Amino acid sequence: MDEQEFDPVSGRKTTGHEWNGIKELDTPIPRVVLFFLAAGTLFSLIWWVLMPAWPLGVTYTKGLLGLDQREVVTREVATAAAERAVWTDRLATADFAEITSDPEMMAYVRQTGGVLFTDNCAVCHGVGGAGGPGYPALTAGVWLWGGAPDQLAETIRVGVNAQHRETRVSEMLAFGDMKILSHDQIMGVAGHVRALSGQKPEYVDAAALTAGRQTFADQCAVCHGADGRGDAKVGAPNLTDRQWLYGGDTQSIVTSIQSGRHGQMPAWEGRLSPAEIRMMAVYVADLAKDKR
Repeated sequence: MDEQEFDPVSGRKTTGHEWNGIKELDTPIPRVVLFFLAAGTLFSLIWWVLMPAWPLGVTYTKGLLGLDQREVVTREVATAAAERAVWTDRLATADFAEITSDPEMMAYVRQTGGVLFTDNCAVCHGVGGAGGPGYPALTAGVWLWGGAPDQLAETIRVGVNAQHRETRVSEMLAFGDMKILSHDQIMGVAGHVRALSGQKPEYVDAAALTAGRQTFADQCAVCHGADGRGDAKVGAPNLTDRQWLYGGDTQSIVTSIQSGRHGQMPAWEGRLSPAEIRMMAVYVADLAKDKR
Protein backbone atom coordinates (compact mmCIF):
# COMPACT_ATOMS: atom_id res chain seq x y z
CA MET A 1 0.00 0.00 0.00
CA ASP A 2 1.28 3.43 -0.92
CA GLU A 3 2.21 5.63 2.02
CA GLN A 4 -0.31 8.48 2.58
CA GLU A 5 1.15 11.88 1.69
CA PHE A 6 0.49 14.98 3.78
CA ASP A 7 0.62 18.59 2.66
CA PRO A 8 3.52 20.28 4.47
CA VAL A 9 1.71 23.64 4.80
CA SER A 10 -1.77 22.65 6.00
CA GLY A 11 -0.92 19.22 7.34
CA ARG A 12 -3.89 17.69 5.49
CA LYS A 13 -3.81 14.50 3.51
CA THR A 14 -3.58 14.76 -0.25
CA THR A 15 -5.57 12.78 -2.77
CA GLY A 16 -2.53 11.95 -4.84
CA HIS A 17 -3.76 14.07 -7.74
CA GLU A 18 -1.37 16.67 -9.04
CA TRP A 19 -1.65 19.40 -11.70
CA ASN A 20 1.46 21.34 -12.65
CA GLY A 21 2.96 20.85 -9.20
CA ILE A 22 -0.27 21.68 -7.35
CA LYS A 23 -1.52 18.80 -5.22
CA GLU A 24 -5.17 18.37 -4.31
CA LEU A 25 -6.00 18.23 -0.62
CA ASP A 26 -8.29 15.53 0.68
CA THR A 27 -10.51 18.11 2.43
CA PRO A 28 -13.62 16.70 4.10
CA ILE A 29 -17.05 18.09 3.25
CA PRO A 30 -18.00 20.86 5.75
CA ARG A 31 -20.40 19.65 8.40
CA VAL A 32 -22.84 22.48 7.69
CA VAL A 33 -23.27 21.15 4.14
CA LEU A 34 -23.92 17.65 5.44
CA PHE A 35 -26.43 19.09 7.92
CA PHE A 36 -28.44 20.87 5.23
CA LEU A 37 -28.32 17.83 2.96
CA ALA A 38 -29.73 15.70 5.76
CA ALA A 39 -32.33 18.33 6.68
CA GLY A 40 -33.40 18.69 3.04
CA THR A 41 -33.71 14.94 2.63
CA LEU A 42 -35.75 14.63 5.82
CA PHE A 43 -38.02 17.51 4.76
CA SER A 44 -38.58 15.86 1.38
CA LEU A 45 -39.55 12.57 2.98
CA ILE A 46 -42.01 14.31 5.35
CA TRP A 47 -43.46 16.37 2.48
CA TRP A 48 -43.97 13.28 0.32
CA VAL A 49 -45.95 11.68 3.13
CA LEU A 50 -48.06 14.70 4.13
CA MET A 51 -48.68 16.48 0.80
CA PRO A 52 -49.72 15.50 -2.76
CA ALA A 53 -46.49 14.44 -4.43
CA TRP A 54 -46.10 11.40 -6.69
CA PRO A 55 -47.96 10.89 -9.98
CA LEU A 56 -49.61 7.50 -10.31
CA GLY A 57 -50.85 7.25 -13.87
CA VAL A 58 -54.21 9.04 -13.93
CA THR A 59 -54.02 10.06 -10.27
CA TYR A 60 -51.41 10.94 -7.64
CA THR A 61 -50.62 10.39 -3.99
CA LYS A 62 -52.98 12.57 -1.97
CA GLY A 63 -50.87 12.95 1.17
CA LEU A 64 -52.01 12.46 4.76
CA LEU A 65 -53.13 16.09 5.09
CA GLY A 66 -55.33 15.86 1.98
CA LEU A 67 -54.45 19.38 0.83
CA ASP A 68 -55.11 20.30 -2.83
CA GLN A 69 -54.04 23.76 -4.04
CA ARG A 70 -56.38 23.55 -7.00
CA GLU A 71 -59.32 23.08 -4.66
CA VAL A 72 -58.05 25.92 -2.47
CA VAL A 73 -57.85 28.29 -5.44
CA THR A 74 -61.26 27.17 -6.69
CA ARG A 75 -62.81 27.92 -3.29
CA GLU A 76 -61.09 31.31 -3.14
CA VAL A 77 -62.28 32.24 -6.63
CA ALA A 78 -65.83 31.16 -5.75
CA THR A 79 -65.70 33.22 -2.56
CA ALA A 80 -64.44 36.28 -4.42
CA ALA A 81 -67.16 35.86 -7.08
CA ALA A 82 -69.81 35.66 -4.38
CA GLU A 83 -68.50 38.86 -2.81
CA ARG A 84 -68.51 40.63 -6.18
CA ALA A 85 -72.00 39.37 -7.01
CA VAL A 86 -73.46 42.13 -4.86
CA TRP A 87 -72.06 44.60 -7.39
CA THR A 88 -72.08 42.59 -10.60
CA ASP A 89 -75.77 41.68 -10.22
CA ARG A 90 -76.62 45.37 -9.97
CA LEU A 91 -74.36 46.22 -12.90
CA ALA A 92 -76.02 43.56 -15.03
CA THR A 93 -79.58 44.71 -14.35
CA ALA A 94 -79.63 48.31 -13.14
CA ASP A 95 -80.40 51.21 -15.45
CA PHE A 96 -77.31 53.13 -16.52
CA ALA A 97 -78.72 56.32 -15.04
CA GLU A 98 -79.11 54.55 -11.71
CA ILE A 99 -75.52 53.33 -11.82
CA THR A 100 -74.01 56.70 -12.70
CA SER A 101 -76.01 58.49 -10.02
CA ASP A 102 -74.96 56.11 -7.23
CA PRO A 103 -71.66 57.33 -5.67
CA GLU A 104 -70.98 53.96 -4.06
CA MET A 105 -71.54 52.12 -7.32
CA MET A 106 -69.37 54.57 -9.25
CA ALA A 107 -66.56 54.14 -6.73
CA TYR A 108 -66.67 50.40 -7.43
CA VAL A 109 -66.77 51.00 -11.20
CA ARG A 110 -63.75 53.31 -11.08
CA GLN A 111 -61.74 50.86 -9.01
CA THR A 112 -62.68 47.51 -10.56
CA GLY A 113 -63.39 48.91 -14.01
CA GLY A 114 -59.97 50.53 -14.00
CA VAL A 115 -58.33 47.14 -13.43
CA LEU A 116 -60.49 45.56 -16.14
CA PHE A 117 -59.64 48.38 -18.54
CA THR A 118 -55.90 48.05 -17.84
CA ASP A 119 -56.01 44.29 -18.41
CA ASN A 120 -57.96 44.39 -21.65
CA CYS A 121 -57.99 47.85 -23.27
CA ALA A 122 -54.93 49.81 -22.17
CA VAL A 123 -52.62 48.00 -24.60
CA CYS A 124 -54.30 50.00 -27.41
CA HIS A 125 -56.02 52.95 -25.75
CA GLY A 126 -53.38 53.65 -23.11
CA VAL A 127 -53.66 53.25 -19.34
CA GLY A 128 -55.55 56.54 -18.98
CA GLY A 129 -57.51 56.17 -22.21
CA ALA A 130 -55.50 58.89 -23.98
CA GLY A 131 -55.18 56.77 -27.13
CA GLY A 132 -52.54 57.13 -29.83
CA PRO A 133 -52.09 56.96 -33.61
CA GLY A 134 -54.78 54.61 -34.87
CA TYR A 135 -56.38 54.23 -31.43
CA PRO A 136 -59.03 56.77 -30.37
CA ALA A 137 -58.61 58.88 -27.25
CA LEU A 138 -61.42 57.84 -24.93
CA THR A 139 -60.90 60.96 -22.84
CA ALA A 140 -61.72 63.33 -25.71
CA GLY A 141 -65.47 62.84 -25.59
CA VAL A 142 -65.65 62.31 -29.37
CA TRP A 143 -67.48 59.18 -30.51
CA LEU A 144 -68.43 57.59 -33.83
CA TRP A 145 -71.47 55.75 -32.46
CA GLY A 146 -72.27 57.81 -29.38
CA GLY A 147 -70.71 58.17 -25.95
CA ALA A 148 -73.68 57.31 -23.73
CA PRO A 149 -73.08 54.16 -21.62
CA ASP A 150 -75.62 52.10 -23.55
CA GLN A 151 -74.06 53.10 -26.88
CA LEU A 152 -70.55 52.37 -25.60
CA ALA A 153 -71.69 49.02 -24.23
CA GLU A 154 -72.92 48.03 -27.68
CA THR A 155 -69.65 49.06 -29.33
CA ILE A 156 -67.68 47.08 -26.75
CA ARG A 157 -69.96 44.07 -27.20
CA VAL A 158 -69.82 43.79 -30.99
CA GLY A 159 -66.51 45.52 -31.78
CA VAL A 160 -65.55 47.51 -34.87
CA ASN A 161 -64.85 45.72 -38.16
CA ALA A 162 -64.66 42.57 -36.02
CA GLN A 163 -65.75 38.97 -36.59
CA HIS A 164 -69.00 39.50 -34.66
CA ARG A 165 -72.04 39.20 -36.93
CA GLU A 166 -73.43 42.48 -35.53
CA THR A 167 -70.13 44.36 -35.54
CA ARG A 168 -69.93 48.09 -36.06
CA VAL A 169 -68.56 48.86 -39.52
CA SER A 170 -66.28 51.78 -40.32
CA GLU A 171 -64.11 51.63 -43.43
CA MET A 172 -62.84 54.27 -45.78
CA LEU A 173 -62.11 53.61 -49.44
CA ALA A 174 -58.58 53.89 -50.79
CA PHE A 175 -59.46 56.65 -53.26
CA GLY A 176 -55.94 56.89 -54.59
CA ASP A 177 -54.96 53.23 -54.67
CA MET A 178 -58.26 52.39 -56.36
CA LYS A 179 -57.70 55.13 -58.99
CA ILE A 180 -60.90 56.92 -58.01
CA LEU A 181 -59.10 60.22 -57.42
CA SER A 182 -55.93 61.61 -58.93
CA HIS A 183 -53.08 63.00 -56.87
CA ASP A 184 -54.17 66.59 -57.56
CA GLN A 185 -57.74 65.79 -56.51
CA ILE A 186 -56.49 64.16 -53.30
CA MET A 187 -54.39 67.22 -52.48
CA GLY A 188 -57.39 69.46 -53.08
CA VAL A 189 -59.63 67.36 -50.84
CA ALA A 190 -56.95 67.28 -48.14
CA GLY A 191 -56.79 71.08 -48.22
CA HIS A 192 -60.58 71.32 -47.95
CA VAL A 193 -60.66 68.86 -45.03
CA ARG A 194 -58.07 70.92 -43.16
CA ALA A 195 -60.20 74.01 -43.80
CA LEU A 196 -63.26 72.22 -42.40
CA SER A 197 -61.47 71.82 -39.06
CA GLY A 198 -60.28 75.42 -38.98
CA GLN A 199 -56.76 74.65 -40.15
CA LYS A 200 -54.86 76.37 -42.92
CA PRO A 201 -54.80 74.45 -46.22
CA GLU A 202 -51.29 73.63 -47.36
CA TYR A 203 -49.65 73.00 -50.77
CA VAL A 204 -52.75 74.06 -52.74
CA ASP A 205 -53.83 77.33 -54.35
CA ALA A 206 -57.32 78.84 -54.35
CA ALA A 207 -58.32 77.06 -57.56
CA ALA A 208 -57.21 73.65 -56.25
CA LEU A 209 -59.03 74.29 -52.98
CA THR A 210 -62.23 75.13 -54.85
CA ALA A 211 -61.86 71.95 -56.89
CA GLY A 212 -61.21 70.01 -53.69
CA ARG A 213 -64.42 71.33 -52.19
CA GLN A 214 -66.34 70.05 -55.21
CA THR A 215 -64.58 66.69 -55.14
CA PHE A 216 -65.47 66.38 -51.45
CA ALA A 217 -69.13 67.04 -52.30
CA ASP A 218 -69.03 64.45 -55.09
CA GLN A 219 -67.06 61.67 -53.37
CA CYS A 220 -66.95 62.22 -49.60
CA ALA A 221 -70.17 63.94 -48.53
CA VAL A 222 -72.19 60.75 -48.96
CA CYS A 223 -70.54 59.44 -45.77
CA HIS A 224 -69.10 62.48 -44.00
CA GLY A 225 -72.00 64.79 -44.84
CA ALA A 226 -71.96 67.99 -46.88
CA ASP A 227 -70.73 69.91 -43.84
CA GLY A 228 -68.17 67.20 -42.89
CA ARG A 229 -69.78 66.42 -39.53
CA GLY A 230 -69.90 62.69 -40.16
CA ASP A 231 -72.58 60.03 -39.92
CA ALA A 232 -72.75 57.40 -37.19
CA LYS A 233 -74.83 55.12 -39.42
CA VAL A 234 -71.84 54.43 -41.65
CA GLY A 235 -69.12 55.00 -39.06
CA ALA A 236 -67.92 58.20 -40.73
CA PRO A 237 -66.09 60.55 -38.33
CA ASN A 238 -66.70 64.25 -37.86
CA LEU A 239 -64.02 66.13 -39.81
CA THR A 240 -64.68 69.50 -38.19
CA ASP A 241 -63.76 68.86 -34.55
CA ARG A 242 -59.95 68.64 -34.79
CA GLN A 243 -59.97 65.19 -33.23
CA TRP A 244 -57.97 62.94 -35.54
CA LEU A 245 -57.46 59.22 -35.26
CA TYR A 246 -54.55 59.11 -37.71
CA GLY A 247 -53.44 62.75 -37.60
CA GLY A 248 -54.77 66.03 -38.99
CA ASP A 249 -51.60 67.19 -40.73
CA THR A 250 -51.65 67.30 -44.50
CA GLN A 251 -49.54 64.17 -45.00
CA SER A 252 -51.72 62.07 -42.65
CA ILE A 253 -54.91 63.25 -44.35
CA VAL A 254 -53.45 62.55 -47.81
CA THR A 255 -52.44 59.06 -46.67
CA SER A 256 -55.96 58.41 -45.38
CA ILE A 257 -57.50 59.47 -48.69
CA GLN A 258 -54.89 57.68 -50.78
CA SER A 259 -54.90 54.28 -49.05
CA GLY A 260 -58.05 54.28 -46.92
CA ARG A 261 -58.40 53.31 -43.27
CA HIS A 262 -59.61 50.00 -41.83
CA GLY A 263 -59.21 50.20 -38.05
CA GLN A 264 -60.43 47.33 -35.92
CA MET A 265 -61.56 46.70 -32.38
CA PRO A 266 -62.27 43.19 -31.04
CA ALA A 267 -65.77 42.18 -30.07
CA TRP A 268 -65.63 41.58 -26.33
CA GLU A 269 -68.84 39.57 -26.09
CA GLY A 270 -67.83 36.13 -24.85
CA ARG A 271 -64.57 37.25 -23.28
CA LEU A 272 -66.21 39.74 -20.92
CA SER A 273 -69.43 38.99 -19.10
CA PRO A 274 -72.49 41.21 -19.73
CA ALA A 275 -71.93 42.84 -16.33
CA GLU A 276 -68.28 43.52 -17.16
CA ILE A 277 -69.22 45.03 -20.53
CA ARG A 278 -71.70 47.36 -18.82
CA MET A 279 -69.15 48.26 -16.17
CA MET A 280 -66.57 48.99 -18.87
CA ALA A 281 -69.05 51.20 -20.72
CA VAL A 282 -69.74 53.24 -17.58
CA TYR A 283 -66.01 53.45 -16.84
CA VAL A 284 -65.18 54.69 -20.36
CA ALA A 285 -68.03 57.19 -20.28
CA ASP A 286 -66.70 58.44 -16.96
CA LEU A 287 -63.25 58.97 -18.49
CA ALA A 288 -64.73 61.59 -20.84
CA LYS A 289 -67.39 63.05 -18.53
CA ASP A 290 -65.73 66.47 -18.50
CA LYS A 291 -65.82 66.59 -22.30
CA ARG A 292 -69.51 65.94 -22.82
